[in-house]
Amino acid sequence: MNLLHAVYEPAGDGPHPTVLALHGWGANAMDLLGLAPYLGGGRFLVLCPQGPIEVPLGGPVGYGWFPLTAGGPIDPDAFGRGLDALRAFLDAALRRYPIDPAKLVILGFSQGGVMAYCLALSEPERFAGLAALSSWLPEALAARLPPAERSGLATLVHHGAADPMIPVERARESIETLRSLGVPSAYREFDMGHEINAESLTDLVRWLESRILSPIILA
Repeated sequence: MNLLHAVYEPAGDGPHPTVLALHGWGANAMDLLGLAPYLGGGRFLVLCPQGPIEVPLGGPVGYGWFPLTAGGPIDPDAFGRGLDALRAFLDAALRRYPIDPAKLVILGFSQGGVMAYCLALSEPERFAGLAALSSWLPEALAARLPPAERSGLATLVHHGAADPMIPVERARESIETLRSLGVPSAYREFDMGHEINAESLTDLVRWLESRILSPIILA
């Protein structure tokens, strides 16, 4: 497969409900793997690919999905290369792992959330759900999305009211963009910074249970 990755695989042959979990800037493939035992009581297969760009941190090397510049716009070509790498990874993962394609969720934290937003909104038919945690949907990228039917893409957005890295206003703007695109979205703010705390994790677990594992199907 084209990206180094970490994986949590439940017991049994599958196919398993699956979370594709994308780390933030400067982290690595192990960063979100610790969520796995809590998601559906460990019933989700969790795939954590590592971004292809090295991020020098003055010590251990971190990784990212596309270059960041302080206050500058996102380079669309560099972003596109990261998105293509992620798309190729998912294609290979669907062949390699016992993934239930009807219960596939893409989750991203911070910069990983930008990737999750754009892949899910570009190809909503591939995903049962999208979770964007402490992230944002850049206006320039939203404007480049292809036309698509997104009413079946259950979406959860979490943000910290005291986030020092990505101001909460950017998450509120992102939710308005999602609604303008016809995406059924739930939005939660928590008393936290740039993180996933116990309260937000509990809410994420409940959302996965109600929207992915045991959804109410209206005839």
